[in-house]
Amino acid sequence: MPKTVLSVGQCRPDNAALSHFLKSNFDVEVLTSDLPDDTQATISGQQIDLVLINRKLDADYSDGMEILKSMKASEATAAIPVMLVSNFPEWQEKAVAEGAVYGFGKSELTSAETVDRVRSALKLT
Repeated sequence: MPKTVLSVGQCRPDNAALSHFLKSNFDVEVLTSDLPDDTQATISGQQIDLVLINRKLDADYSDGMEILKSMKASEATAAIPVMLVSNFPEWQEKAVAEGAVYGFGKSELTSAETVDRVRSALKLT
């Protein structure tokens, strides 16, 4: 049974690249959301195995970290693994401090280390 990944706040080209990366390496269904409200609705409406959040949401350039903080503050969503999509290590560290799993940048989609990180977050052996 495929895992479900929610990609939040990516532009269309980045969403396509992330979806290709995920589907090429894992048995996953990829869902998308653009803003905090539709993200919350998607998470509330079904089983999500991993959330990938862009540091800056493409739709309005709001801070993706706010979605992370909101998810981790809620008992209903705190256990869902979250990874920040950012090329900047300092933002990855901030996300981890807020409860995320260390994520990756879009420039790292071909990296074996990124595949291993996502595999671990999806709890695949």
